Amino acid sequence: MVGNSDRVVDRRTFLKISGAGSIAATAGCLGLGGGGGGGAITVGQPAAQTGQWDFLQPGVSKATDVAIQRINDAGGPLGRELDLERSDTSVNPQQARTVVTQLTENEDAVALLGLFSSELEPLYEFLQEQETPVVTPWPGSNFLDTRGGDHGTPEDVSDDEWIWRTVISDTVHTAGAALRALEDGHDTIGIINGTTSGARSWVNGFRSAYEANGGTVAEQVEVAQGESNYQSALDRLFQAEFSAFAVSLPLEDAITLMSDWSDGGYGRQPVLSDPLSQNELATQVGSDLNGAWAASPGESGPNYGTFESAYNSAEGDADINAWTPPAWDATMVTALAIERAGEATPEAIEQNLGPVSRGPGTEVASFAEGKEALDNGDEIKYMGAATPVTFTQFGNVVGSVVINEVQNGAFTQVETIPAEDLREFVPEGEY
Repeated sequence: MVGNSDRVVDRRTFLKISGAGSIAATAGCLGLGGGGGGGAITVGQPAAQTGQWDFLQPGVSKATDVAIQRINDAGGPLGRELDLERSDTSVNPQQARTVVTQLTENEDAVALLGLFSSELEPLYEFLQEQETPVVTPWPGSNFLDTRGGDHGTPEDVSDDEWIWRTVISDTVHTAGAALRALEDGHDTIGIINGTTSGARSWVNGFRSAYEANGGTVAEQVEVAQGESNYQSALDRLFQAEFSAFAVSLPLEDAITLMSDWSDGGYGRQPVLSDPLSQNELATQVGSDLNGAWAASPGESGPNYGTFESAYNSAEGDADINAWTPPAWDATMVTALAIERAGEATPEAIEQNLGPVSRGPGTEVASFAEGKEALDNGDEIKYMGAATPVTFTQFGNVVGSVVINEVQNGAFTQVETIPAEDLREFVPEGEY
């Protein structure tokens, strides 16, 4: 057993003698819990409550809150309540740095369930110094393809990079977009993108997969965010010959750009980055956007139904988006890592995220199932809602990709590309 094996054996022995009901009240007194006491365990969530990505946060917040409630209803990790402290970063790296410091130093958060690509890249070295696990549902950046995780040696944290993600990276779903474009006969395309790390990461992943499979990029135009008009940029792009064009921008900028595209009558096939799969874009641009499509992380994890049932039965009307099931998975797998570790410290969680997700062991769909199996002395393998959550050595996951197409003013799922068809784009040892 990794982490604190003697303590875990003692706790399980105690469970067999006293039963699960009494352990919650006595764990702290016996020193069986983590973090130096038996009170609540705090995890932090850096969040996009304001800023250009705030429209995605409600679904992630609800999924996290519902998961926390289900975990506590099952007795909580180590028989202790799991608390969540959520704080707004606005997806601003400097604000995110302050939030991470506040959560880890002032709130004693033992793990963080957030941070976007645009925050993780500039804060990468800072986060390594914190030595607190970041289990995030957000980032797509291929910057993390070979950064993060435990390098396959959970017992040895000296080579760890402390970042784990429960959503597939741009490397995976942009490969799905490239495959779809080529299968549709678009062997020459144009690209227009913003300058954020997220926007560039999507384009880099898409272009790499597209060109590696025989596609040609006729023209790429990079634009600044926040412009009131993108007509001149579109004029430059559409001077080239191509049959389809890829767009990677934040939503508000994409609405402006695609409205200019519609008004200008440029035509041709739009291919959208995954964050643009929003009905607001379809309704504001209008009927010219019919047929546009985006390749997004799939929601075909082996236990999506468990998540969906819990989510839909909870209060709140936030829609499920591509990052909602991964938020559920991030919370569940973190709580299970605490349970297996037998203590609630950042290092113990870091050491147990791999073992509770990779197997071998009893496959579980929830914290309740995992807690029961661990208490019985079994190893577990958490099977998630968005993906199986089988963390690679770099803390990544592989899953399916779905194609969402605009039809009559709304995005509709029209195709699923299985993970097996995309594995050639994520070679072993490079993801």
